[in-house]
Amino acid sequence: MRRLCAAGLLWSAVCAATPGDGPVVAPPEHRRGEEQTFLTYPEWFLVHSPAELAAYLNAHGAPSEFPWGGHTAQFWQGYVAVTRESARYPFNGGYHLMVSVIGGSTTVEYALRSAYESTLGRLSEASAGGATTPEDALAARVAQQYVDFIRVDPWYLFDFIAPLKTLWSGTPWSGPHLLRKWERRSLLTTEWLIKAGYAWLIKLATGAIYDPARPSTAVVLSREPAAWPAQLTALQRVGAAGSAPVLVTVPRYDAFMAYAQALADQGVDFQEIAGNRGPILVSVLQRSGDPAAAGSARTVLVQPILTRPGWERHLVALPVPELAAQLRRWRAANAQLEHIYDY
Repeated sequence: MRRLCAAGLLWSAVCAATPGDGPVVAPPEHRRGEEQTFLTYPEWFLVHSPAELAAYLNAHGAPSEFPWGGHTAQFWQGYVAVTRESARYPFNGGYHLMVSVIGGSTTVEYALRSAYESTLGRLSEASAGGATTPEDALAARVAQQYVDFIRVDPWYLFDFIAPLKTLWSGTPWSGPHLLRKWERRSLLTTEWLIKAGYAWLIKLATGAIYDPARPSTAVVLSREPAAWPAQLTALQRVGAAGSAPVLVTVPRYDAFMAYAQALADQGVDFQEIAGNRGPILVSVLQRSGDPAAAGSARTVLVQPILTRPGWERHLVALPVPELAAQLRRWRAANAQLEHIYDY
């Protein structure tokens, strides 16, 4: 996802610190600081959290029991952990500022939502006897649409006005559980209008200050793939086939995981990603108590999945040259790979 604020992404002009032999292969425009694999985690937590909310709404309907405060605490817990990990690198002031801004605004949003849903929201929910209204169903659909969108694009490009139009023209104005219906209409109207206005301001400011983030990343492979996966249409070879090194470009963000897994499944290893050969961060979801098929990966943080009792997020770091082998081990163990934080 071209993350929640372009400021952090455009810090990619900083050259990567790449331990290892030989010069960096990635072209300068594709190099990003090694510390960014850690610092992008708080941004991506603000994808993981809405994804958890969308799944919860679609399973349970009402958000009154969603752990808003717990997610806020996990955001800051993750930020502290990755700040500790990135301490050995030059201080990335732009990214820390961006994370602080999005973390602060999310803290305020979640606090307000928690206060509202645990009082007025719970009362209207009780008035409906736990039944789901068309407004509740729309909120759940839009929550999932939003998550699908921000896995690829910045949140501020999401069209909050379209669901608002659907709310007032595509759902019945009357029907059962009128108190819940109109309480949800009022809440969703207020929420989507505020977010639409805030998104417009962020888009305006971002466009005035920063260039668009590069959507692809350069990866050096150990060898030519035996076959170029037909479904991975965005994978491009840089240089003539058979030439060395084997340099390709693949999509960044959420799509990077599919491309990395497909190449790893062919037995191809990675020698460099975005100019880096040092640690890369990966998150895997697994049941509590299950042995972690993590090989030599180092655990950075473990967080419970608050709406899925018995499940945990394991945040691990491992060297880029070991990533493909680890992906193969996770595949063999049927581990649930959540994200690769590709700088």
